[in-house]
Amino acid sequence: MTNSHILFHQFEYLEPRSVEEALAQLTRHGSAAHVLAGGTDLLVQMKLEQVRPGCLVNISKIAELSGITPTADGLRIGGLTTIRAIRNHPLVRDEYPALAEACAAFSAAQIQVMGTVGGNLCHGSPAADTAPALIALGAEVELRGPAGERRLPVEDFFVGPGQTARRPDELLTAVRLPAPAPNSFSAFLKISRVAADIAKASVAIWLARDRERIVDCRVAFGALAARPLRGRRTEAELIGRLFTDDLLARAADVASEEVSPISDVRSNAWYRRQITAALVHDGLARVWEGGGMRMADGGWRMADGVSSGASPAADEGTYMGTEPQGDIADDASHSTFDVPRSTFDVPRSTFDVPRSTFDVPRSTFDVPRSTFDVPRSTFDVSRLTFDVSRLTFDASRFTPITLTVNGTPYHLTVAANELLLNVLRDRLELTGAKYGCGIGECAACTVLMDGRPMLACLVLAVAANGSRIVTIEGLRQPTGELDQLQTAFIQHAAVQCGFCTPGMILTAKSLLAENPTPSEADVRDCLKGNLCRCTGYASIVRAVLAANA
Repeated sequence: MTNSHILFHQFEYLEPRSVEEALAQLTRHGSAAHVLAGGTDLLVQMKLEQVRPGCLVNISKIAELSGITPTADGLRIGGLTTIRAIRNHPLVRDEYPALAEACAAFSAAQIQVMGTVGGNLCHGSPAADTAPALIALGAEVELRGPAGERRLPVEDFFVGPGQTARRPDELLTAVRLPAPAPNSFSAFLKISRVAADIAKASVAIWLARDRERIVDCRVAFGALAARPLRGRRTEAELIGRLFTDDLLARAADVASEEVSPISDVRSNAWYRRQITAALVHDGLARVWEGGGMRMADGGWRMADGVSSGASPAADEGTYMGTEPQGDIADDASHSTFDVPRSTFDVPRSTFDVPRSTFDVPRSTFDVPRSTFDVPRSTFDVSRLTFDVSRLTFDASRFTPITLTVNGTPYHLTVAANELLLNVLRDRLELTGAKYGCGIGECAACTVLMDGRPMLACLVLAVAANGSRIVTIEGLRQPTGELDQLQTAFIQHAAVQCGFCTPGMILTAKSLLAENPTPSEADVRDCLKGNLCRCTGYASIVRAVLAANA
C-alpha cells in the first residue's frame, strides 16, 4: 500500500549529536538503518514503499558536518552543506563555477534549501546534478566509519543506479576539491524537460590552458548511463591541442560516440547522444573564453530547459541542425482556416426532443419499505464483547516536541512517522499549507522553517522539534492587516483558484528576505518549483516584483 499523504510504516527514530554517536548507531542497527539528511529523496522512497527502514538516523543536527572551509590544498565542503549554501558561496562561484552552476540548476528552491551535497551523492542517481561537476573538478569524497577515514574520487564513488561505494556503517562527511590550477576554468550544462526537473543529459567541463593550447581537461557526463562517467576519449582528443573550431567539432563528435545513453520516460538514446555533442561543443566554447559567463543570480535558461549554457544556434531556431518551422500565427496563414460561421449553424429544433420521451412513471421505482426492514434483533448489541486487556500503547514510539508556529509555542507528542504537514493541518488546524503531490514536486505545502522555505510534506514532525515555523496564516499583521506581499498578490490579480498561493507567497517571502530587490529572472528561478495550474505566472511575478518596490 502506498500513499504519499503519509508514511505508512513505523520505524525507530534516532537523532545523534556527533559523528561518533551516529556511527555507533549505524553499526548497532546494521542494514536496518538508513541515514536521513535533507530527506528529499529518502522520504519520497519511503512514501512509495520503495524502502522500508527499521531505523532512521537523522544526522541533520550534527554541526561539524556542515560548512565550507578553505584548506591548504583546496576546499572542504561538509556533507550536510545544503545545495543552496554551495550555490551562493562566493568562493565556489569564483573558483569552482561548474559546481555553482550545477547547484543553481538543481531542482526547486525548496529542494536546494533542504537537500545536501552528501545526500545528493549518496542517493546514487546517475542524474545527480552535483556529480558531473565534482568529477570534472577532480573532487574526492571523505568517508568515515568504524575503521577510520578514507577518501575516494567522486568518479569511483558511484557503482550503479542507486548504488555507491559507501558502506552501511559509514558516513559521507565531506567533499574535497583541489585548489584550482592557474588559467583553469569550468562550466556545467544541463538540459531537462522543464525547469527544476531531472536532467535528460548534463555535461561538466574543466579546462586548463596555456595561451592557445589546452594543457589539461576533464569532461564528465550525467544522466547518460548507469552512473556519472568521465569522458576520457573526449579528454584525449583535447589535451595538448591548439584550440580551434575544428577541434570543438571533433570533440563534440567524439563525445557523442563515447557515451552509451539509455532510453527512458524522459528521453531516448538518440536524442541524448545528439544533445551530448551540443552540450560539449558549447561548454568547451564557454570554458575557453575563461568561463566568461559567470553565473548571474538565478542563473539563466533557454527553451527546453537548458541551464547555465546553451547553443546559440538553438536560440536562433536552428537547434541540432533542424530548420525552424513556420509560425502558424503568421497573418498570411490565417486565411487557410477561415470558414464561414454559417457552415456550423444547425437549427436548434434539430436537437429538440419532447420532454415526455424521458417521462417514466414514479411507480416504476417504488419499492415497499418493508423490503429493507431487518429485525432489530439481528444486530443485538448485547452479544458484542470487547477485550480491553488486548490494547497496548508503546510510549517509546512517541516523542514530545515543541514547535513555535506563527509565534505561538505548541507542545505536542508525535509518532516518528508523522509528517509536519499533517501536524499543521490536522492537529493545529492551520490549513494554509496544502497537500498537493506529497513527494516534493509542487511546493503547495511550503512553509518557512527557521526562515527557510521547506516542503512540509517531506519533513518529519519529530525532526522539526525546536523550530520556528511560519505558515500563510502567520503573515497577517497583529493589527489584522495583510502582509505587503499578500496585498501585492491581490492588486496584481495573482490569485486565481488560490490553491498554490500560500506556497507561492511564502517562497517569495524567503526570496525577498534574501534579496530585497530581485530581478525578474531571480523571481522566476525562485518560483520554478511552485506549480500553478491556472496562470502563466506573469501576474505572480509582477506581484513579487511590486511587493518591495
